[in-house]
Amino acid sequence: MGALGAVAGWGLLDYKTEKYVMTRNWRVGVLQRLLQLGVAVYLVGWALLTKKGYQEHDLDPQISVITKLKGVSVTQIKELGNRLWDVADFVKPPQGENVFFLVTNFLVTPTQIQGKCPEHPSVPFAACWTDKDCPEGEMGMHSHGPEVLEGLEFILCFQGMKTGQCVWFNTTHSTCEIRGWCPVESGGVPRKPLLAQAENFTLFIKNTVTFSKFNFSKSNTLETWDATYFKCCRYDPRASPYCPVFRIGDLVQAAGGAFEDLALLGGAVGIRVHWECDLDAWDTDCRPHYSFQLQERSYNFRTATHWWEAPGVEARSLLKLYGIRFDILVTGQAGKFGLIPTAITLGTGAAWLGVVTFLCDLLLLYVDGEAHFYRRTKYEEAKAPKVTANAVCSELIFRPPTTAKGSPC
Repeated sequence: MGALGAVAGWGLLDYKTEKYVMTRNWRVGVLQRLLQLGVAVYLVGWALLTKKGYQEHDLDPQISVITKLKGVSVTQIKELGNRLWDVADFVKPPQGENVFFLVTNFLVTPTQIQGKCPEHPSVPFAACWTDKDCPEGEMGMHSHGPEVLEGLEFILCFQGMKTGQCVWFNTTHSTCEIRGWCPVESGGVPRKPLLAQAENFTLFIKNTVTFSKFNFSKSNTLETWDATYFKCCRYDPRASPYCPVFRIGDLVQAAGGAFEDLALLGGAVGIRVHWECDLDAWDTDCRPHYSFQLQERSYNFRTATHWWEAPGVEARSLLKLYGIRFDILVTGQAGKFGLIPTAITLGTGAAWLGVVTFLCDLLLLYVDGEAHFYRRTKYEEAKAPKVTANAVCSELIFRPPTTAKGSPC
């Protein structure tokens, strides 16, 4: 009993139950109502209506993207003459994927054959005075043309090997002779885009999203009976927000760039298609929203066409292509009513109401000027009365005589 008495003395075996006390403290009362109103506004206005806390969501849709670019351009340059460019020429790759490259400018080096020729004077360390300036067998670590990217100069290395000879490139410059594809590519930078008509080309983006959790699929192409709609419509965020046909010039402008600048030295543009689908709506509100971002201000690469000039003599035509790289990113989420998320949201609101009550109790019992009075009134120790012989006799006085037999009184 000694140990049990010690435990009882510490109050560990006491049982506490709630006691409701009505207090006439208007300050705490007003604070409680304001906090409860804030919880109600949060629960209904934000958690349920704005964030749709009553819905379960599918955040990982299956994506399908098909692109088609249309347009025709004509160039007139000495190396290629009068040439017409169509989709097969200025779109790389031609399969119509979510990443593609639109050619807007190029430098051409026609009919290169492997052999010996002088390096171009614009290449660093290509200039020479004597043969000693051109060590034989040295690979062109700085060979072939500076690339300008975001104001920085990057020196690229081509497949070229010095022969040990210093030869005349023209009447004013002498450079090291190399063994490689000849004649070498010019290190010049184009002054104006050769395919400037690309500004008026059109890009068709067909995108389909499938939310497998809800067995729901949707396409960004507008459902219409008009067969000529997609031939005439152009995307406009206000007048025609659901037309999937984009004018290249408008698309670049919406990304924050100037078409003339990107067409000259190339660049990269990101197209983001985001789906917000409310499957509880009466007409299933599920539409794409487009946004555009300029990612790079310079982009180019080289490609070549090979053929046999003569038996055993391979030749190629080298193209350095400048243009705009388009990256299409599709994201989305769909929501539909669910019992579990609804119960979680309502339970969170009820928990916040409990926090409000707890906070107001702390202010009333420990911060308020009359805290000692409220604390003494709220916390009251209740003990059962002890049973004594006098109490038993007093109780028996009010009983009938037949029931008092054997009474100690």
